[in-house]
Amino acid sequence: MAKLLRMPEVAANAVDAILANWLIDEGSKFMSGDALAVVETEKAAVDMAAESDGVLVRALVENGATVDVGAPIALVADLDENIADIDVELTRLGFGTSHVPESEVTTTTVQSPISSGIAPPSDRIFSSPLARKLARNAGIPLEAIIGTGPNARIRRRDVQAAIADRITPDTDRSAAPESGPGAPTSISDIPHTRMRRVIASRLTESKQTAPHFYVRGSCRVDELLSLRATLNEHSPVKISINDLVIKATARAHAYVPEMNVIWTPEAIRQFSTVDISVAIATDGGLLTPVLRGANAMSITDIALSTQDFVARAKIGRIEPSELEGGTVSVTNLGMYGVEEFTAILNPPQSAILAVGAVKREAIVDGEDIRIGSVMRFVLSVDHRPVDGATAARWMSQFVTVVENPALILA
Repeated sequence: MAKLLRMPEVAANAVDAILANWLIDEGSKFMSGDALAVVETEKAAVDMAAESDGVLVRALVENGATVDVGAPIALVADLDENIADIDVELTRLGFGTSHVPESEVTTTTVQSPISSGIAPPSDRIFSSPLARKLARNAGIPLEAIIGTGPNARIRRRDVQAAIADRITPDTDRSAAPESGPGAPTSISDIPHTRMRRVIASRLTESKQTAPHFYVRGSCRVDELLSLRATLNEHSPVKISINDLVIKATARAHAYVPEMNVIWTPEAIRQFSTVDISVAIATDGGLLTPVLRGANAMSITDIALSTQDFVARAKIGRIEPSELEGGTVSVTNLGMYGVEEFTAILNPPQSAILAVGAVKREAIVDGEDIRIGSVMRFVLSVDHRPVDGATAARWMSQFVTVVENPALILA
């Protein structure tokens, strides 16, 4: 029997989500477990899987629409079901006869548009929630935008085109650009993405609520680099320096279990396994999926897991559950040549290790001076559950492990 497919709660306590894009077309058949659409939450994009076999009769929201959890997103039917009148079936299910849900429609009086084109000959303007949000953030009234969707519906690209028209002055573009102190400045506002808003909110909360302090350390890493080269001669998977740093972090947490904690309003919560978040930069922002039980993982397992995280993060396939938990994060800017930096805690975690680049430097060895490879690390710590002396002991253990990399494999 035909039924309405509704937006699932893909993340705990989420009230809405963005249907990023449909993966099948209207009229397509699907089987139980097939991915029907990509749904974007505050932290990641996930595939929405079918719970049973069926046919996608009609998509009720378009790509990019923000939808409340539990709201209808499509009409689906059994594989052998024949629906004579889709609108009648939607009415029977309590949805209505319009292809566009009433909750997604903005009604306003049409006025003269400021952009080129002809305004739709109706007193009603159809627009997706994402388009309305982008237009509101850009300060452009809907009546000033020409919709290119069905029934002149305003979509995301229409708003983006209107923003571009407003930013680019209607002048003779063939003229040479002005330069010098009196030249006009061209600016553009890039609307905040959902992920960027979440990152801003969480990091602001972190700096406001968690009293940060910082412990710095430097390590001679010639032996670490030698170990990595040896491992990569025989390992079926490429081992990175960051993989070895992650394992060293897990070792240090095991040696100093007082660091393997988080702060809660009622107590300091201590964990028996070391779960480490790995910071991964994407076009949309920073993601921090968690390696569960990193203290018990082999170097190969860590390398395989982090490579899998990176590959899926780039295409938005990190599951929300993979972003939850952990007591410490590892973030590395060494590949950009950054020698040292401090990072902001990823709440509710109590520490984050900032990893710098490997640099060749002069090293004092007793009475001698020689050239060696050095890495610098900065540990940001939440002072509520962790005291300075505890963090100092942790850094000492971490440096020992890195400079004696056989301990990493122990």
